[in-house]
Amino acid sequence: MQIVPHIKHFFKANFRLNMTSIKILLNVTVMVLASLNVLQAQSVFSAKDKVTTIIYATSVNGKTNPEQNRTFVITNGDKTLVTKEKDMKGKTEFPFEFYCIDRKTNNQLLYAVLNPETVIHTIDSNAINGQKWDFQEGSKVILGYTCKKATTVINSNQYEVWYTKEAKIKAAPTILGQDLGLVLEVIRNGNSATTAIEINKGNVSLPPSYSTAAVRAIDVLTYRDRIWKSRFTTIPVFSNQRINFSDTASTTEGVLRFAHGTIVLKKIHFPPLKAAKNIFVDLRERSSGDAYDRTGTVFMIPEDKKTSFLDGLKSGVQAMPVYENGNGKKYYGVVATPDFSPALELMRFFTPFGIGQYNYLKLKDKDWHNDVFYRQDITAYSQQLDGKDVYIGVFIGNYDKGGHIIDLNITIHDGGEASRIPTKVIPLFNTLNIMEMAGQDYGTMFDSDNGLIVNLELTDTVRNASLRYITTGHGGWGNGDEFVPKVNTIEVDGKEVWKTIPWKEDCGSYRLYNPASGNFGDGLSSSDFSRSNWCPGTVTNPFLIPLGDILPGKHTLKVKIPQGTPEGSSFSSWNVSGVLTGN
Repeated sequence: MQIVPHIKHFFKANFRLNMTSIKILLNVTVMVLASLNVLQAQSVFSAKDKVTTIIYATSVNGKTNPEQNRTFVITNGDKTLVTKEKDMKGKTEFPFEFYCIDRKTNNQLLYAVLNPETVIHTIDSNAINGQKWDFQEGSKVILGYTCKKATTVINSNQYEVWYTKEAKIKAAPTILGQDLGLVLEVIRNGNSATTAIEINKGNVSLPPSYSTAAVRAIDVLTYRDRIWKSRFTTIPVFSNQRINFSDTASTTEGVLRFAHGTIVLKKIHFPPLKAAKNIFVDLRERSSGDAYDRTGTVFMIPEDKKTSFLDGLKSGVQAMPVYENGNGKKYYGVVATPDFSPALELMRFFTPFGIGQYNYLKLKDKDWHNDVFYRQDITAYSQQLDGKDVYIGVFIGNYDKGGHIIDLNITIHDGGEASRIPTKVIPLFNTLNIMEMAGQDYGTMFDSDNGLIVNLELTDTVRNASLRYITTGHGGWGNGDEFVPKVNTIEVDGKEVWKTIPWKEDCGSYRLYNPASGNFGDGLSSSDFSRSNWCPGTVTNPFLIPLGDILPGKHTLKVKIPQGTPEGSSFSSWNVSGVLTGN
């Protein structure tokens, strides 16, 4: 069991640091440390400790932000504390970090206060000892000290460090150069500089009863991971969840299963998103038996109208409104009506050929991945999530009893731009037959000139409107629309507003995801072939189609695709979804 050595803090009452602020920082630190895994109290600090405090400011291209959070470095020879001005003044925002250099061991002792109740700690013994320097000619004077120059390269970044030995102490505003002497300037890539602007010396008088506490150290990688994850909110949706074909699929631990287990659904609570946030959906997938590339989607179910996609899941596809375009087929739950909103697609993804499960199919010089990770920005749908309880689902089309295993999280991050977040989100259509294994038909309506038509009535103007359009072509084997480029055309109120050929030519880049992909006589594998806007093991991103301002009243949107004709039992289809966004 590793016990953190006691940490002596050392400050001065008259060197531009408010003593009350210092006490606040120390008391908060002690309180937090004592609340988590406390092992033992430490000794009382010296009542009079001679310290040196160096204050650093950062500039970029010679310009200094007057509102910046300056770096404070405090040292007494035995230890060096590196922290920030706001933390010293009790204006901390969680999480915040500080660290000490133990001069006897040359170890970096890192502490992170994640919240008022939680502190974590690690020891990095290589942070200083592993540094390598090229010592350069020349010198310059900073704050009256003659400084020498040393350079190094870290992660392709060039650093130059100006240090002096005249001060007879060791300290630095970063971990770099802590063992060189007193570092008074660090320059990154020639334009970003952290420079000492003030040096103060003196004594500090602390209450005799003041003490710190020791916290069990964790490994460096875990420490960094916990700091990273503390900076955003994670909403877990599914963990180690199987999506397979089964006649015995049932609800377990709040997870609803439909369409013979090929759909999993869960109600998730989202916190209020009053400030601008960035929102991402994270999905991890691996095969648990299914060897083929499959269509997948992460979706949410709007419940703003009389009928929802949930009604179709619970009662069958015929519980949803039918769409007919004259080709003789009935398509349930694919277009919005005054009383129905289709499933809102958050992310379209495609499973690779048997990742994980079939990694035993060895090929020389091929190291198969164990799983595939998909990540999609869904910030545009914040309005649909803000403070709501929402059904989030995942579908993977397959007929395999082993199927696929998924993990799904949604992460919420501060710092989004309010100007890019729509205040209006209107699901219009979704032809992806999420309920395929419960009888929902494929999107074959594009064999008619009418294609897909959506009628929409707006009560208010939608300003800066965009159509978020996802499209992928499927089926027909070698001559089908999966492998044949086809033009997609969007019309609004009878006028063509957008046209493109959705096509992916980089599928071979994902070969290591596809251990069960067939190998052909020409040296290619099935996963290599270009496809209609998708590859095995990838996400299909939406097209953002600008529509300008759309005025109140009735409007018609039409999607046209020259769908290929059937060949025997083989046929083509198109999975298209569209969401109108704007303000």
